[in-house]
Amino acid sequence: MFRKILVPVDFTDKNEAALRTAIEIAGRAVGGCEVTLLHVIEAIEHLEPGEMADFYRSLETRATARLFTLHDRFKEAGVAVRQELLIGKRAETIVRYAEDNDADLVILSSHKVDRDHPALGLGTLSYRIAIVVRCPVLLVK
Repeated sequence: MFRKILVPVDFTDKNEAALRTAIEIAGRAVGGCEVTLLHVIEAIEHLEPGEMADFYRSLETRATARLFTLHDRFKEAGVAVRQELLIGKRAETIVRYAEDNDADLVILSSHKVDRDHPALGLGTLSYRIAIVVRCPVLLVK
């Protein structure tokens, strides 16, 4: 059913459930499925791109190494995988990437919502992506 799964990652422990779910869904896909692991480095507003070149280069180097580690994990599970590293506003960049690359499914990690204050979850990254992206979204807690 799904051919292109997008999994945004921020390298925190909460990503683990989304990663396991992506491996499981892609591993069961008949006819092949590719997972894209996407990490977005948050752009700092109101700065010229050259001002922070060394800073961004350092972040890119660390993120690339972590993406390769995740990439190897998917390969070991027999899942076709690719990785992308972009700089921008996280929600906007993830939504644009999903649409530009015809993602069939976005799998996002999400935190548990406080039962006493559920409206606090409305400003989360996963919520902002889920309400605007055009493909199905699977929120994994």
